[in-house]
Amino acid sequence: MINKTIIQFFHWYYSPEGNLWEHAKNEAGHLSALGFTDVWLPPAYKSASGLHEPGYAVYDLYDLGEFDQKGSVRTRYGTKEEYLAAINALHEKGVNVIADVVLNHKIGGDEQQKVTVKKVDEENRNEFISEPHEVDAYTHFKFPGRKGKYSNYVWDWHSFSGISEDGQIAAIQNEYGSGWEDVPDNEHGNFDYLMGCDIEFRNPAVREELKRWGEWYVETTGVDGFRLDAVKHITANFFPEWLSHLNHKFQKNFYCIGEYWKNDIGALVNYADVTDGVIALFDVPLHFNFYHASHDGKNYDMRQIFDNTLVQTRPELAITFVDNHDTQPLQSLQSTVEFWFKPIAYALILLREQGVPCTFYPALYEAKYVDNKNGQEIYVELNAVRHLPALLTARKEFAYGPQNEYFDHPNVIGWTRNGTDQ
Repeated sequence: MINKTIIQFFHWYYSPEGNLWEHAKNEAGHLSALGFTDVWLPPAYKSASGLHEPGYAVYDLYDLGEFDQKGSVRTRYGTKEEYLAAINALHEKGVNVIADVVLNHKIGGDEQQKVTVKKVDEENRNEFISEPHEVDAYTHFKFPGRKGKYSNYVWDWHSFSGISEDGQIAAIQNEYGSGWEDVPDNEHGNFDYLMGCDIEFRNPAVREELKRWGEWYVETTGVDGFRLDAVKHITANFFPEWLSHLNHKFQKNFYCIGEYWKNDIGALVNYADVTDGVIALFDVPLHFNFYHASHDGKNYDMRQIFDNTLVQTRPELAITFVDNHDTQPLQSLQSTVEFWFKPIAYALILLREQGVPCTFYPALYEAKYVDNKNGQEIYVELNAVRHLPALLTARKEFAYGPQNEYFDHPNVIGWTRNGTDQ
């Protein structure tokens, strides 16, 4: 049995020219040969920003590049037909496909509605700083380009718990409450609201619609698992319920990874516990250990590289990674691991017994892009990690069996794998 190994097959600044699906299709054989068992593809549905955003500003979950909406038929990555062809090509090479699922919010409503809201304090969102008042908000999503195909559910203000009003966060006063949902993270008092129109999971009709969408998505695409965006902003009981529904419907166990972005092992373990361990989690604390080690150099004690990480505490749920689309240069969560350390970091996630490693696209294919920061145009070049193919081959061919640790020196650590009969 080959070690489970994932690749994140995109980065934030991947070209908007619409060729990612074709690229994934053409690379299917190469990815399989390197030992990748799973490919995580970016959000495949129409963004409110059209081709100018990587898919996290969700507009229409049912539009996979099929309808003329938000300025184009295709998405940033291609058409629906190209997406399905890429999935089929990966499946033909024995590679599973993980779909990026963004259910926290919707952006780009088609019409305004009169909505009653109360503004909240940015730092303590449980504290209201205004009386209830009526505003005009783009909370009516009618999807005129799709014309009701696949689903006639109309998202309106009853489907949302909050909006941003004139740059300030405001809680919608609806039949489900005057404040926020109970979410796993208490940062800012309550971290239910992230962006756009925040989806109201207390509304039973919303939950049923998202289950119907999940069924449609699996039936349409044949994906094998899900990467769940922004789970700390969503009531903790929703995704286990949603996943259980799909597992029962299709009589299979979908592989599920949650993005709980917090450098706090206690928060990750708590989420794993309240969701009964059905969702694997990205090991954010390990990423930050890599980040600090790469910046501290010889002053970093390598014996502590796994301290306070998920792969140390709950290895069966840990998705280990070096960098991702949020940590790359010029992103809001920028915390890029220094290049000199990346071969070491990849050895630490690819060759060990614990955790499921996720490789980032630029480490294999490189990335070059330009973006503006503080009014200045900045050019970024992320070089491929030359050692990565060899490390992947070593994982595929040899990284099996019991592990013996030699973490006995601050600068030089190592381990052995005993192998198996096979």
